[in-house]
Amino acid sequence: MAEAMAQTIHRDPQLFYWILFPITVVMILTGILRHYATVLMATTPKKQDARTLREQRSLIRGMNLRQNASVLSPSSFQARKNYLVSAYQSGAFLKDPDSKGKPPANPMTDPAGMEAMMGMMKGNMAMMIPQTLIMSWINAFFAGFVILKLPFPLTIRFKSMLQSGVATRDLDVRWVSSLSWYFLNLFGLQSVFIFILGDDNAASQMAQQMGQMNPGAQANMFGPGQDPDKMFQAEAENLEVTEHFYILDGVEDRLLAQFA
Repeated sequence: MAEAMAQTIHRDPQLFYWILFPITVVMILTGILRHYATVLMATTPKKQDARTLREQRSLIRGMNLRQNASVLSPSSFQARKNYLVSAYQSGAFLKDPDSKGKPPANPMTDPAGMEAMMGMMKGNMAMMIPQTLIMSWINAFFAGFVILKLPFPLTIRFKSMLQSGVATRDLDVRWVSSLSWYFLNLFGLQSVFIFILGDDNAASQMAQQMGQMNPGAQANMFGPGQDPDKMFQAEAENLEVTEHFYILDGVEDRLLAQFA
């Protein structure tokens, strides 16, 4: 059976120095600048009072009880469940018990909500503005260039991802265009930023997106416009319908059966 002929493209060796290397360096420097700009624009979190902390931690306590219920005996789980459900339903953990049943405050008039929205807007600006400028720079000067070939085979599904800006149907999927190299650097430089800036850095695009997708990572469990009482009521319902099983039930029989 005849083997497929290898596709060869004669490229100028200077493409490495004038396209691939500058794009990589600019992406790394932009990530470092974004990190320090985010640090400078970050506002110092205000010290929260004991009632606010209790309101937030009590909701986390109910979530942890549901997730780790299997390590508790039935009596211990039932005691904790009854206590939390009754406290959630009565509003004992609310920061302001008088606000129970009232609509949440308008985030546009709430100073805390406005501060959170301003911080989110600053983070989005620090992320979007540099990437828009870099993408415009690449489209203006490096559009349509094929700069490297990957040394391993790929399926045809990777063609649209690796050859952005190059409208060729028969080009081997392993060839990478300049615009696609930008996207690969955009999501693939996280290890470099961790090496330069440490684990807790604001330079990685992927890390920022994961932080926005993970609401548990935010300092405030109750965002602007959210009703804490409704969240407590929902958590009380979740606890009531939780099916508990004890991980140590029948452990003696299982252990004897394993070593018998």
